[in-house]
Amino acid sequence: MKVTRSIIWMVAASVLLVIAGCSNSDFQGNMDVEMEDFSHVNQDNKKVSLKDLKGKVWVADLIFTNCRTVCPPMTKNMAELQKRVKEEGIKDTHFVSFSVDPKNDTPKKLKQYISYYNADEKTWDLLTGYDEKYIRDFAEKNFQTLAVPEPDSDQVMHGTSFYLIDKTGTIVKSYNGNEDVPFDEIVLDIKQLTEE
Repeated sequence: MKVTRSIIWMVAASVLLVIAGCSNSDFQGNMDVEMEDFSHVNQDNKKVSLKDLKGKVWVADLIFTNCRTVCPPMTKNMAELQKRVKEEGIKDTHFVSFSVDPKNDTPKKLKQYISYYNADEKTWDLLTGYDEKYIRDFAEKNFQTLAVPEPDSDQVMHGTSFYLIDKTGTIVKSYNGNEDVPFDEIVLDIKQLTEE
C-alpha cells in the first residue's frame, strides 16, 4: 500500500512538472506599466490607436528621421527583429515606432525613412501627429525614459530601448535596442506572450 501511494505521488509530481514546463509562467518581465490611450497617424497618414493594438503583442521604440546617431541602428535592429519573428511563424505581432521629433517627422518623411530598411510595413507603424510636449510626457510616463531636445541642436535625446507590450496593452519588458540586442530572448518572450 505504501509503495502504491509513493508511486501515485511520484506520477502526480511528474505530471505537475510537465504541465509547469508547458506553461508560459516562466516569462520574466522587468516592467509593469499600463499604456495610456493614444491615437496618432502613421507613415500612410492612417490613424493608429491603442485600441487597434489590443489583442496583439507588440514592440515599440522611440526614433526620429533626422537622427544622426542611434536611430539608424535601432531601426535596422527592429527590422531584423521583425524578420526573425516572421521566420518563427509568430502571428499577431506588431511593431510601433513613435517619433520624438513630430514637428519635422511628417507621414511622408516617415514613409521615406522606413523605405531604407527592408521592413514589412503591414505590421510596422511609425507614428506622428502630436507635439513635442506630448511625446516628452508620453515617453516619461509610459516608457520611463527621456525624449527632450538637445540644447543648441536639431537632435533629440531619447531612450534607446525596445519595449514589449502584451495583449492587454501593458508594457512588460524593455531590452537594449541599439547595441547587443538580445534577439533570441525577445523572440522567445514574444512567442510566450502570443501563446498565452
